[in-house]
Amino acid sequence: MLKFKTTSEEAMLQWGVTMARYVNDGLILFLYGELGAGKTTLTRGLLRGLGWTGSVKSPTYTLVEAYDLNQKQLFHFDLYRIKQAEELDYMGIQDYFTPEAICVVEWPEHGKGVLPVADLSLYLTYEGETDRQIQIEASSSRGTIMLEGLAHDGFS
Repeated sequence: MLKFKTTSEEAMLQWGVTMARYVNDGLILFLYGELGAGKTTLTRGLLRGLGWTGSVKSPTYTLVEAYDLNQKQLFHFDLYRIKQAEELDYMGIQDYFTPEAICVVEWPEHGKGVLPVADLSLYLTYEGETDRQIQIEASSSRGTIMLEGLAHDGFS
């Protein structure tokens, strides 16, 4: 487990860029946190680090946004509006979680019992107006390798 603090939106973006160095195909990231905690900002940084130059918006209304990235595909989910996890079956959510796809899921607790297990779970909490505490936990060997890389980069 890693814990660290960011002190600005730019710091959150930069952390996402750094995290992109350790992203592999098939990675599943769960992002937990209140509204405005920085989940989409972190995803924007991750996409920037993977080479995306376009805009990144929260898929609150569309549920999923797809990004094609030089031989990779990233799916960004926002499950805030899901009331029952079974709703995800109707949209065919399992079809997105392929061995090649990178999946980032905001509000994964709304899909409990339907979503696969995450490689990494990130918990973002407020610490004042701009500061955020981020706790990262691995649930797979792929997640553990990412944690070790991030710890090597000074995130602890």
